[in-house]
Amino acid sequence: MEYELTLVWILALLISGFVAGFINTIAGGGSMLTLPALMMLGMPADIANATNRVGVLLQSIAGVKGFHDQDRLDKQAIGPVLVPSLAGALVGALLASYLPVSALKPILLITMVGMALVMLIKPAAVIPPPGTEPLALKSNPKAAWGLFAAGLYGGFIQAGVGFILIAALAGGLRYDLVRTNALKMVCTAVLSFVALVVFVARDQVWWVPGLVLAGGMTAGAAVSVRFAISVSQTALKWILFVMVCLTCGGAFLL
Repeated sequence: MEYELTLVWILALLISGFVAGFINTIAGGGSMLTLPALMMLGMPADIANATNRVGVLLQSIAGVKGFHDQDRLDKQAIGPVLVPSLAGALVGALLASYLPVSALKPILLITMVGMALVMLIKPAAVIPPPGTEPLALKSNPKAAWGLFAAGLYGGFIQAGVGFILIAALAGGLRYDLVRTNALKMVCTAVLSFVALVVFVARDQVWWVPGLVLAGGMTAGAAVSVRFAISVSQTALKWILFVMVCLTCGGAFLL
């Protein structure tokens, strides 16, 4: 399929990528901006879903580096957290390569509405109180199923996966939001890489717009890390809540 990447479209991809990279790093839902932008360029939904992973991968690497440099990344937890996430991502990416993106729309809506309600009614279930000690994955096996579900969903469609990872890491393993986001970015990077390998093998990635988008997303992630370190947990909680609610609405447009 032919497309024309004009200066206007380059700027649109850079701006939407920057905003998406910023909100993906401290909350999630940025693909609600980038997927429509790619589709408006003329991409079919499956190609947009695949091409979007280029930006998400590079944005996640930038986010991981930023949190690591600020000493907010729990490196010992990376291995145990990635095992169930990777298993789910591989299954999800294979499904995404053959099934329409809309197949998981009901799951996204149910997850987002449920998370918003829990944050209002019982916020400590998702966001642990200050001073809470994080748990090792082996002490809470249920969190492994949450990470597998996040991997499955993230392998299938990127939009909203950050919220599921936050629920598993903050709700299940009791990390504060900054360290949750650091580990979330590690998971997102690996999930995106696994999915991208599948999509590249099936020739579903448009590299030029994907790399333009990635430039904006990477810059947004770098700025977002500095913002996340400087604001309070309460501010991050409300940003997360707002993005969950916006994603609920945006899911209807996917």
